[in-house]
Amino acid sequence: MKILSLFISILLIAQLGFSQSKDKVIFENVEPGFYQKSILKDARVVDELLVKKIAAKRFSMNQSIYNLPNKIGQYKYVWHNLPISQGSGGTCWDFSTISMFESDIYRLTGQEVKLSEAYVFYWEYVAKAKGFVQSRGKSLFDEGSEGNAVTRIMKEYGIVPNEAYTGLINGRKYHYHDDMFDEMKTYLASVKENNIWNEKEVVATIKSILDYYIGVPPTEIVVNGTKMSPTQYMNNVIKFKPDDYVEILSYMQEPYWKQVEYKVPDNWWHSADYYNVPLSDYMRLIREVVKKGFTISIGGDVSEAGFSKGTQCAMIPDFDIPSDYINEESRQFRFSNKTTTDDHGMHLVGYTEHEGENWYLIKDSSSGSRSNSEEAKEFGYYFFTEDYIKLKMMGFTVHKDAVKGVLKKFN
Repeated sequence: MKILSLFISILLIAQLGFSQSKDKVIFENVEPGFYQKSILKDARVVDELLVKKIAAKRFSMNQSIYNLPNKIGQYKYVWHNLPISQGSGGTCWDFSTISMFESDIYRLTGQEVKLSEAYVFYWEYVAKAKGFVQSRGKSLFDEGSEGNAVTRIMKEYGIVPNEAYTGLINGRKYHYHDDMFDEMKTYLASVKENNIWNEKEVVATIKSILDYYIGVPPTEIVVNGTKMSPTQYMNNVIKFKPDDYVEILSYMQEPYWKQVEYKVPDNWWHSADYYNVPLSDYMRLIREVVKKGFTISIGGDVSEAGFSKGTQCAMIPDFDIPSDYINEESRQFRFSNKTTTDDHGMHLVGYTEHEGENWYLIKDSSSGSRSNSEEAKEFGYYFFTEDYIKLKMMGFTVHKDAVKGVLKKFN
């Protein structure tokens, strides 16, 4: 018994000693050490030196021999908000059309407003998801769309000022949609593969992805101390009427003087509301519209040799086609063989006449028009010759009052 008691006493003393330990646990931030800073850095540097760097080259027109009107001060233009970047999102259709609407709101009401592009492309993605389910995966789900998608969304959801919903969260300065779009595409691919055509469930999932990356759009905003819905803001504050805007198109493959479908992938919902006019009328309208103080959201191809990010000018070189040969046939030929594509939307805000030729001032949201200093007045603009528009710009959105004479010819 004495031995057992002694053992128990020793055990209790040992436990008491352990319970009185003063050592504590902490969690330390692990900073990069010698391995990361020196060994891995050396490996990366050597690997980079071993890779032969080939400078990217682009076949392009030499515009240095021309006296180019590529300064803002050379143009007469209407009020518009300064250019802003669309970031990495494929949402030029949205930025260009919203910008045009802002100019029109100023023209009609005198208000200088900045509207939310993010609010529009959020609900457009939702609309595309619905179309994907309803068509059993046949409807295109992509980043692109058309100018009249903006009015379609506004009629259903209204609009909000940019300050109420920027779509930029977690300190982002620019839109970055790559991960968001990839996640939505991957999800919809699984929906199609597994035949899960539950529209309510699909839309809820797409919205949850959008909410995570760009935030939840507001259903109520406060303007001048008054609570209101996005539709009330559109109707009562900025007094915007989506039905007042029309799409003008010019291509030979559909009858002129008819409303037709613009057959491009970005017209994913197959709108047939485009007023198709001959090229001569199309170009006359653009000249007249801008001189009357209207602006247009215009779309077409910006991948030509005469489209220079260096000079920010868009021209048609004569080694492509001489000016006198630019007509309906050459325009349609390029559209039909897909060397003219509907790849970018911009906001036409002004004009000038330079050396006997009409030029147009183009406000742009892409990175290509930002090759110069951010302090330059030309940062975010392009300068288009009339020939470039005539050959490569396929259609535009405009207020119906600007083209009412032409609209009367449609039956």
